[in-house]
Amino acid sequence: MKVAIYGAGAIGGWMGMKLAQAGHGVSVIARGATLDAVRQHGLRLIEGGVIYAEQVKASDKPADLGAQELLLIAVKAPAMASVAAQVAPLIGPHTIVLTAMNGVPWWFCDGLGGAFAGQRLKSIDADGKIAAAIPTAQTVGCVVHASCLVDAPGVIRHHQGNGLIVGEASGQPSARVERLTAMLRAAGFNATMSAQIQRDVWFKLWGNMTMNPVSAITGATTDRILGDELVRGFVTNIMLEAKEIGARFGIPIDQAPDDRHAVTLKLGAMKTSMLQDVRAGKAVELDALVGAVRELGQLTGVPTPHTDALLGLARLHASTLGLYPKQ
Repeated sequence: MKVAIYGAGAIGGWMGMKLAQAGHGVSVIARGATLDAVRQHGLRLIEGGVIYAEQVKASDKPADLGAQELLLIAVKAPAMASVAAQVAPLIGPHTIVLTAMNGVPWWFCDGLGGAFAGQRLKSIDADGKIAAAIPTAQTVGCVVHASCLVDAPGVIRHHQGNGLIVGEASGQPSARVERLTAMLRAAGFNATMSAQIQRDVWFKLWGNMTMNPVSAITGATTDRILGDELVRGFVTNIMLEAKEIGARFGIPIDQAPDDRHAVTLKLGAMKTSMLQDVRAGKAVELDALVGAVRELGQLTGVPTPHTDALLGLARLHASTLGLYPKQ
């Protein structure tokens, strides 16, 4: 396939590298030091102690690459408005847009039923420009269960995990997602097709929405967060609010917060992606991870005092550091 990667960071670079290794025609949209590194050395991946490299086309101008068969968007949520403004040259009438991002995406409500179907979340896409630029009918969601780090511009280190869950943004199964899943498996991913990708997005978010911002505020790894009785109780209450919200829009979670805590603790002293972003001076994804949950609480009539407190503290912390727009 003709594939473009928009966002050659940890996840985008890893997926782009695997697709290039599988023989697909991969191009990368990048800027600055990453663009220079990819042009000079190709994409590089460190995996199992071995360094792999693949030459790919790279540009900072989407028009240089033209319409793609598959466009993988793997950027942090704060960058999506900028991506939406530039992405048009990459999307033809048959392009599949695969979004591999954390948190609640702009298309999330398009796959829900009843009164929630097609709702636009102001915390994610306030003016509707992202949805206008990237049609839901061409969008496939991807939930990533893998840990990767950027060692240097254009150099990705794969740490653990290989799972991808893919599904139509519309929430319905399709033949094209079956084909896409098979293609991803052939490229070496543990890819599965979701019957409703919103369920997988929500379940992953159920843990990320707490561990990420609490770690960003405190600088603590996940084991220390859950090892503090008071903080663990705070996190549990936030998760219970989110669980009730999901149940009201048709995505119940059949676990208790302690079940997810046990899974998180098995990962050891993990530094979350948001903590890494804060330490690197990068914008944080609070709207997609926490703000959207608060908004969904308002839409479903679920009180969210603990979620509100986390959002308030996290955005105050981030805005003080210049990593989130000031309130």
